[in-house]
Amino acid sequence: MFALTACAVLSGATSLLAVGEWIADAPGYVLEQVGADLDPLLPRRVLPAETTVRRLLARIDGDALDLAVGSWLADRRPKASGLRALAVDGKSLRGAAKATGRKIHLLVALEHATGLVLAQLDVGEKTNEITCFQPLLGTVADLADVVVTSDAMHTQREHADYLLARGAHYIVIVKGNQKKLRRQLKFLPWKDIPLQGRTRGTGHGRSGIRRIKVATVNSLLFPGARQAVQIKRRRNDHKTGKTTVKTVYAVTSLTAEQGTAAQLAELVRCHWKIEALHHVRDTTFAEDASQLRTGNAPRAMAA
Repeated sequence: MFALTACAVLSGATSLLAVGEWIADAPGYVLEQVGADLDPLLPRRVLPAETTVRRLLARIDGDALDLAVGSWLADRRPKASGLRALAVDGKSLRGAAKATGRKIHLLVALEHATGLVLAQLDVGEKTNEITCFQPLLGTVADLADVVVTSDAMHTQREHADYLLARGAHYIVIVKGNQKKLRRQLKFLPWKDIPLQGRTRGTGHGRSGIRRIKVATVNSLLFPGARQAVQIKRRRNDHKTGKTTVKTVYAVTSLTAEQGTAAQLAELVRCHWKIEALHHVRDTTFAEDASQLRTGNAPRAMAA
């Protein structure tokens, strides 16, 4: 039944009613491939009704389902060359909610190279993304030598300690929630550090240039920090004619030998692939438009 539901969603079904209709009309070869049972009396396969699908998804253990899906994908993902990286970020399902009215907020770990979601966790009502960071990555079997990227919310010393203890690395953006660290980064002698990379990009009516400088460090106020990163972004909006310049700071546990300036720039840039995932889930799979309220069905449909 789960396989049929997944096929229905991948085929464009964005509601349980649509899932039920798709299953009822599913091609025979699909039913055979997913192992739908044959009716012992009639020359047809036994298919679940929409009400059956609804009841099952409402009762399913969402954590167990996310773990099973993540493990299944991890076992089948293509092996990527170079640095392996996971992006961690949160995603709210604006339309769907629990029966209590609480909106569902998920924390997701997405592999940079493949775009696969290898872990997903419901951020409960009495917790937040920060406290769910370690439990989320705890469901990923092997983090050795994996680089975890995240936004400034997850620039937390406890997160860094956890990743280092598991043999992983990090590169994190530093903003106002780490004021002393950001001050340290801001006052490094960047003027004396040569430019180590420049990239150009265009899209969505904008063009931009990113310049990166990297410095080896050993006394920053952050566990395991080995390199400091400064990225200057200059963006031109062709519709408004407005030009903006923004300076971003980051730190990483990767040494200069483990992560070059070009690789660090790519890690930061590719972290935002997770935003593209959110966009696909919102537009293609209509997650934000979902009005599901029953049991764990909203969570199950997001798996």
